[in-house]
Amino acid sequence: MTVLLVLLLVYAAIVVAAALLQTKMLFPGSAGSPDLPDTAEQLTLPTPDRVVLHGVHLLPSAGTAAGGPVLLGFGGNAANADAMALTLHELYPAAEIVAFHYRGYGASGGRPSAAALSRDSLLIHDFAAARFPGRPIVAAGFSVGSGIAAFLASRRPLAGLILVTPFDSLTAVAAGHYPWLPVRLLFHHLLEPAEALARTRVPVAIVAGGADTLVPKARTDGLRAAVPNLVYDRTIPHAGHNDIYGNPAFAPAMREALARIAAAPSRPEARRSL
Repeated sequence: MTVLLVLLLVYAAIVVAAALLQTKMLFPGSAGSPDLPDTAEQLTLPTPDRVVLHGVHLLPSAGTAAGGPVLLGFGGNAANADAMALTLHELYPAAEIVAFHYRGYGASGGRPSAAALSRDSLLIHDFAAARFPGRPIVAAGFSVGSGIAAFLASRRPLAGLILVTPFDSLTAVAAGHYPWLPVRLLFHHLLEPAEALARTRVPVAIVAGGADTLVPKARTDGLRAAVPNLVYDRTIPHAGHNDIYGNPAFAPAMREALARIAAAPSRPEARRSL
């Protein structure tokens, strides 16, 4: 009985620790920022709860045709806005690129949470829509950012959505990694892309890794099945969750994804909820 009691106490301590540390585990912060072009414009965006978000705007490369899309970048949980913006700029040199540091990342104030970052995505969209009136806006979400981008698509009229290593439910991903913990009872960073996108007609492109162990195939399959307007679906063999970005097939897949979105019938929905 004593041994059993000790084991129960240890398990209870682990459960409590997991509950308390989940935010830090999910949003650990970002590493240093890469060097940006001299033309990079620093952005600030105040939020209704008095947090100031800091971001960056990268102009299209010289010599590219005018009037390209506006790309909003939502990076992974260890990425910052500068790295996300630079990645998108290299992939899409003709596009306007806008990305903001998540709360608690870079110079942005506040504390990160799935709910707060999702709300911030609406402000970022509205900022970009006002800054580039009439231009098509495409959101690109990498990893956990795919959940935020999907939330945005359920609330704002996007021209398209590019999701890299995406999942159907962040809770389901966490529960799969920790089956011995009551994750579904403790987890409060809710991102449900499958549920969000099931109600939209936004053109969606998915780029996944065939060797992704962080987001298992079943979680990406669940999202695929829920998307009503999947215009591009590419799984890169042997690419993992983190090394997919350096895979030679990644850049061509991303450019094809945007091309398929641009070719899709344009039927933006007038979604404007908070």
